[in-house]
Amino acid sequence: MQSDKNISSRIDYGLAFILFLLFLASLSAIFSAQSTGQYGENFLLKQLLWYVVGVGIIVGTITLDSDQLKKISWYSYGFGCLLLAFLIVAPESIARPVNGAKSWYQVPFMGSMQPSEFMKVFLILSLANVISSHHIKTPIKTIQTDLWLLVKLGMVTALPLALVMKQPDLGTSLVFLAILLGTIFISGISWRILVPIFSAGAVLASTILFFVIWHPDILEKYLGVKQYQFGRIYSWIDPYNYQKAEGYHLTRSLLAIGSGQTTGKGLGSREVYMPESQTDFIFSIIGEETGFIGSSIVISLFFLLIYHITKIGMETKNNFYTYVCVGVISMVTFHVFQNVGMTIGVLPITGIPLPFISYGGSSLLGNMLAMGIIFSIRYHYKKYMFSTDT
Repeated sequence: MQSDKNISSRIDYGLAFILFLLFLASLSAIFSAQSTGQYGENFLLKQLLWYVVGVGIIVGTITLDSDQLKKISWYSYGFGCLLLAFLIVAPESIARPVNGAKSWYQVPFMGSMQPSEFMKVFLILSLANVISSHHIKTPIKTIQTDLWLLVKLGMVTALPLALVMKQPDLGTSLVFLAILLGTIFISGISWRILVPIFSAGAVLASTILFFVIWHPDILEKYLGVKQYQFGRIYSWIDPYNYQKAEGYHLTRSLLAIGSGQTTGKGLGSREVYMPESQTDFIFSIIGEETGFIGSSIVISLFFLLIYHITKIGMETKNNFYTYVCVGVISMVTFHVFQNVGMTIGVLPITGIPLPFISYGGSSLLGNMLAMGIIFSIRYHYKKYMFSTDT
């Protein structure tokens, strides 16, 4: 049996401290958000309780080593896909549509739970398992083996992606794609395969955006797409012409963040009303109350978090752990850039929360599960730091 001192030395206190600072930022911003009285709920207390549950998830996950994580990866993947699939046929009494999307289960005494938030982590584990197992089985790389690995990664991602798109939930679908792209980059697949594929994807995306902006009638005529469906793109490009409709949140967010200037108006001194500010647009509260300085500090915390996970992924001798770290980095990075980007008008609005700060039990618990796995990696890899065992 290991001594308490030995166990204590393997806890990642640096990661714990970063999460603690994000926890303080979350409670501060949510306290201000709920002062608008839009719902009359105590979001602060609920977020605190979710954080307590999240710490329990970390404690329960930290003891799992790489072999155990590999074993449960496919079970968790299958379980997550079943939850997503059942949402399609579930009665509204247990899966009530919200804003046109059927993405949540109504859980007694807990409120709503969104299975796609946990599916992100399950997908990371499964993709990491696919890559590590592939390289063990095919140590000699060829174009054919690389293509087969790419196909396997695409197939694993396609099922949950299709189920989430069915809800529909574009934001979470984009997170799945970000995780897939991140793991593909680190998977060792030849660039002779990746460059043509990514180039074709970039050309296709640019072409679609061109037709959306300049010739939407063509998309409507040949693809059956309705022009009103492009409202988020149009409101992103010219929000003030749509400020009474799709551009309302963006114009309010720009006003809030801009009015914060350098130092902000002070905690609890917000003046710009922003509906749903406790979730997707919580960064606008941070910008208004703490200004450029406070916003920069929050963004710096995320950079520290990403740097810390990157360091762990580079130090570990276990390839599976490295792939998991890359998946988590891809997930967190995309969330932060998309959420902050949409609140300042750099990116279109997709309804993606700010990790660890936005209110929401499913999002927070999913992210804490991911952090629990990172804690687990840091907890176990030190034993093999001077070993050649991978």
